[in-house]
Amino acid sequence: MGSNHLTYRLVAALCVWLCTALSAWAEPLPRDAIAPYIQPPMLLGEALNDQGVWQLLNSGGAEAGYVFETEPMAPLPGFSGAAINVLVVLDLEGRFLDVQLISHNEPIFVSGLPEHLFYDFFKQYRGHSISDSLVVGSPYGTGSDGSALVYLDGVTKGTASIRIAHESILAATLKVAREKMNGIATGPPAFPDPDYTEDLTWSDLVDQGIVTRKTVSNREMDEYFAGTLWEDDDPQAQENPDALYLDLWVVDIGAPSVAKAVLSPDGFQELQQFMSISTTDEPVLVIETARHGLVTDAFVRNTAPDLISAEQGGFPIAFRDSDIFVELNHAVPEALHDGAALILRTDRRLGFDPTAEWILRIKALRAHGSFQPQIGSATLELPHITPDRFYARIEPVTPSPPWVDALRNRQTDLIILSVFLIGLLAVLGLRLNRLAGHRHFTAIRLGILAFVVGFIGWWGQGQLSIATPLAVGRTALEGGSYGFLLYDPFSLVIWAVTIIGFVLWGRGLFCGWLCPFGALQEFAHHLGRLLRLPQIEPSALWDNRLKWLKYIVLAVLVYFLFTAPARLDKAIEVEPFKTAITTFFIREWYYVAYAVGLLLLSMVLFKGFCRYVCPLGAVMAIGGLLRGRKWIDRRSACGSPCQLCKVKCSYGAIKKTGEIQYSECFQCLDCVTIHDDPKQCVPLILAARERKRRIAAQ
Repeated sequence: MGSNHLTYRLVAALCVWLCTALSAWAEPLPRDAIAPYIQPPMLLGEALNDQGVWQLLNSGGAEAGYVFETEPMAPLPGFSGAAINVLVVLDLEGRFLDVQLISHNEPIFVSGLPEHLFYDFFKQYRGHSISDSLVVGSPYGTGSDGSALVYLDGVTKGTASIRIAHESILAATLKVAREKMNGIATGPPAFPDPDYTEDLTWSDLVDQGIVTRKTVSNREMDEYFAGTLWEDDDPQAQENPDALYLDLWVVDIGAPSVAKAVLSPDGFQELQQFMSISTTDEPVLVIETARHGLVTDAFVRNTAPDLISAEQGGFPIAFRDSDIFVELNHAVPEALHDGAALILRTDRRLGFDPTAEWILRIKALRAHGSFQPQIGSATLELPHITPDRFYARIEPVTPSPPWVDALRNRQTDLIILSVFLIGLLAVLGLRLNRLAGHRHFTAIRLGILAFVVGFIGWWGQGQLSIATPLAVGRTALEGGSYGFLLYDPFSLVIWAVTIIGFVLWGRGLFCGWLCPFGALQEFAHHLGRLLRLPQIEPSALWDNRLKWLKYIVLAVLVYFLFTAPARLDKAIEVEPFKTAITTFFIREWYYVAYAVGLLLLSMVLFKGFCRYVCPLGAVMAIGGLLRGRKWIDRRSACGSPCQLCKVKCSYGAIKKTGEIQYSECFQCLDCVTIHDDPKQCVPLILAARERKRRIAAQ
């Protein structure tokens, strides 16, 4: 039994840790992703916490409720292993104004049932309150008139996914309600302490209030309905007014010591087997020995009882039948053995605390008329609480900051990337001229670019994008947090090295050596040369004109950033990076056609996208203004009479005067190779001839 207790505790701890970890991992969507879901005249207000809870504002700007996602606060995994993310809009009274599905990966709806059925399910929440006992209707029916439950129609064959989504909504909604509406702090749920033992009898349970009882006589029931349409509709009450109408007993049997005193050995064993499987459920035994009963004829096992509801702290408790056979201990009074009994269960993760008082409610129904009778009801309440000595709590786990987890998850990749970058910086910074003059320089360069495409791009997903500078700019203006940059440490390292490169070389380090799509274009160019395709080279006039195009593209994106941010995601697709690098060309055909078209263009126009269109290249060119030196050596004869470097520069980054345009230089090192090669550099060749002439003359 000791090992079982230990296993139970470890499993319970693991479940709590998993929920906490998932919650920490699931990052809330940004404002621009949430705002489109809000229906006018309502508006999205300020963020209220870091778990994706926002203010809901009315047309006058006053607070009207709350907007939140379910995934950051209640990431219950679906069948795909991923959480179902739902947007919930509550008013200040706790009424659902809107519930919409944001994202999911449920297999039954991804490829199977029509996905619109999943989206349509959430429309049913509108108008209901968090105080309603909302349940997903069983496929066998939706209960009877006068039920204490509010049924939501499920989706045939998709019931399990629907229920997971429903429980996520309940969990997140109750958490927001407790924190924002009632000021009740939520903590880790209490769970039965398997190591706590206490010898108890039925009498002990009754004397200590661990078992609670509610009795209502026929006379008292008549008083409930006095003066109503149903006051004379119970003949049994009139015949025997002093007899009991309701004799309800309630005991929480989650604690093993309590369960042993209530159930027979076989019943206790079956309960333990159930709890070893369902480690987050709290079982509650209810027994009714009078004539009221616990359920109606429409009740189906393993569903929510249609006459019973419960609440704690003003919020509903979602009880369902456990479908466990109830066999009581021989010491329990005989009258209870003959009564109607159910073991109900509720998920502690949904906020239920067995050590805090909660209220069980049971409806008493009366029917008036024999043909389509009118149903009247009265609600009977029984408060209950279980002493906390039977329970333990997991100490709240303080999750590591997301950026720390990101570093740990990518530790190996970051080490490889760091070694590569340090080596590249060392070679370019200390041995650049020797590298440019190496007889196998082209092969070395292409090998480095292949690593950039394969490891940095496709494997590491380190393709930098204009999206990052735009986000940083908006954050700077709005005074937000730059923490989002830490969630992708791999790209952040590349950004850091790129910025260092601005000072040392201008834009050339990234555009020439670290851009995966730029490397793909260079490979395409070499392939075009091998195929002997005719090359296109714009005139100097058109080359200068076209180079301004990338700045215009950047300006348009900045304009969208401040005027139409919802369109920015589409506008950023001017970069083919997501298609070629992030998704491996597996996208809609028009995105693939665009990316492939640019690569085909590069076979005849050297790096045409980089030179003329790339908005990130425009940012890099502007960043290159930080350059602190002219790192490419020039001679007085460069430009006049020698124009060889200018002619050979595929980027058009050298003026007629021989001056380098560092804002357009991609650090290909071709001009460095020519400058240092006595067989190519015209001034060196002329100087060598002059020396020979002098020697000959002497």
